[in-house]
Amino acid sequence: MEKGDVTVILLILIVGIGFLFFRFQRWLNGPTKKRIRIPKHSEIPQDEVVELLEGAGFDVLAGKTKIPISMTLNDKEQLESRLFIDYFVQKDDRIYLVKVAKERKPLEMTGSSIRDMLLAYSLIYPEADGVLYVDMAMNKIKKITFHIEV
Repeated sequence: MEKGDVTVILLILIVGIGFLFFRFQRWLNGPTKKRIRIPKHSEIPQDEVVELLEGAGFDVLAGKTKIPISMTLNDKEQLESRLFIDYFVQKDDRIYLVKVAKERKPLEMTGSSIRDMLLAYSLIYPEADGVLYVDMAMNKIKKITFHIEV
């Protein structure tokens, strides 16, 4: 080998190692891909809520989903409850949980009311980009996102 060959090989090695280091740093600092546990077993009904969501550009991924919750009271008594998510939808690679307004339990648009009624859904599925509150009486979809500082 001649002196020029060693220089070329070292130059190629330095460029290759620099490229690998740059790609590794970019991979470390890049955004994490979100994976959401969307239930596959739920059926999607064809109703006016689905039509409103699809008309707004959302793809409905799943229908009503029941989330069972069990609690222990005073280390003895077992209590059972559940939460329901009405739909899972997607738009522009963003996943949203959907809650449909109920006549007997309307949501006041105040911070404390929204927190009390919808924060639990966002905490159960932190991978979701927000909660959509669908009010069929007004034909409106309200997007709610929570930003929690700890």
